[in-house]
Amino acid sequence: MPLDLFAPFDLGGLKLANRMVMAPMTRNRANADGGAPPLMIAHYRQRATAGLIIAESTTVAAQAVGYPFTPGLHTDAHAASWRRLTEAVHEEGGRIFVQLQHCGRVSHPSLLDGQAPVAPSALAPVGQAVTYAGPQDFVTPRALERDELPGIVAQFRRAAELARQAGFDGIEVHAGNGYLLDQFLRDGSNHRPDLYGGSAANRMRLLNEVLDAVCTQWPAERVGVRLTPENSFNSMSDSDPQGHFEYFLGQLSPRGLAYAHVLEGDMMTKTASVDYRALRTRFAGAFIANNGYDLARAQAAVHAGHADLVAFGTPFLSNPDLVRRYRESLPLAEADPATFYGGGEAGYTDYPFHRGDGAQARTLSTRNNLVLGPDHPVTLINRSNLAHWRREAGDQ
Repeated sequence: MPLDLFAPFDLGGLKLANRMVMAPMTRNRANADGGAPPLMIAHYRQRATAGLIIAESTTVAAQAVGYPFTPGLHTDAHAASWRRLTEAVHEEGGRIFVQLQHCGRVSHPSLLDGQAPVAPSALAPVGQAVTYAGPQDFVTPRALERDELPGIVAQFRRAAELARQAGFDGIEVHAGNGYLLDQFLRDGSNHRPDLYGGSAANRMRLLNEVLDAVCTQWPAERVGVRLTPENSFNSMSDSDPQGHFEYFLGQLSPRGLAYAHVLEGDMMTKTASVDYRALRTRFAGAFIANNGYDLARAQAAVHAGHADLVAFGTPFLSNPDLVRRYRESLPLAEADPATFYGGGEAGYTDYPFHRGDGAQARTLSTRNNLVLGPDHPVTLINRSNLAHWRREAGDQ
């Protein structure tokens, strides 16, 4: 019998109702202190029919912040706010991991109490950071000293510990999309002369140390890792993504991790040159495929054994009942890009469930300004600045 997208899946002993994953999507609705407000709780509760929710990128330390109004998991208060959210998802029968992230050089001193962002090497990304004052040019980051790296590892370990307190079912270590661990992995951003630069084995050293640390808090089968081999977002590049990521996945395979979550292609150019089927063969665990999948492609990937699970971003954003809509071949509601980043309930918790009366699609917003909700002290951006926000098509 062929495998099916709607069939249950055993993820390291965690029973998933289906193989549809809600991709981590930064929406900039957290409190300014990094806590998860009631609006976020409602958003995730609505989407709990996903086989697995991977909650949005969540910073592991104050030093790790790279965007306004993004959640954190480095204080007890953060864990308490997330606890209310995970309980809501579990009440609906859902499963939820959290994606742990350090932005590294993709930040700005105004977000870091005046301190310079950190990176493997002092190489500034091209473009602008999103700050509370609007877009500002990226600065040259400070190259981390070797004796600072244990501190980065400790940040991830503490966040993993807090994720357990918060009631998550597992964690995903974000090693993609141009953030700190990806900056170490890829040779376009890592020019270090020490044991953390140069060879692929050296560039993977920090990720290995982070995984060792978080696996003191979680069994390996509840720890996933996110990789984006050829994504150029945040000025990223690599001289040999095929060879390097075949090596990385081969090294990850014996760890017995929950999954490898792989972005298949470059979300900036909408192209793919890496052979992802070859990458998949290097990793023996569960494989989550991500990047613009629709129902037909997702079913084909699962049927062929290319993917065990498939992550969906924008479709889950505008269709809280996406599992039902795909299963019953119902029409999808259209997403409103003007409300992707920052704001209140519009474009976040007001997308309706399908009622069967033809009225399920919401009207697109025509507002010029994205006014933040009552928990936020300022208005972040207007429509003209949307290009400076996370250009990830809903997938992170």
